[in-house]
Amino acid sequence: MEDIIIEIPSDIAMALKVPDKDMANILRQELAIQLYAQNLLSFGKSRQLAQLSKWEFAELLGRRGTERHYDQQSLKEDTEFANDYDK
Repeated sequence: MEDIIIEIPSDIAMALKVPDKDMANILRQELAIQLYAQNLLSFGKSRQLAQLSKWEFAELLGRRGTERHYDQQSLKEDTEFANDYDK
């Protein structure tokens, strides 16, 4: 599958209340949050789309009040990450 490019009409882009230099990052993060919240994308893929670390994306979800989807696989991954982080 090829990369997907979404075009934002210039009048909508100009209406966004964000600096031009931050627009792409903010839109990527907003899309990642919404896809994760709707359970359409995993935490790992959502944070990859948002171009954030695990910690940064988890913090962003917390600031937005977005509930984490947590299953056994996520627990295993987080436990492995925490064990590696302590080393």
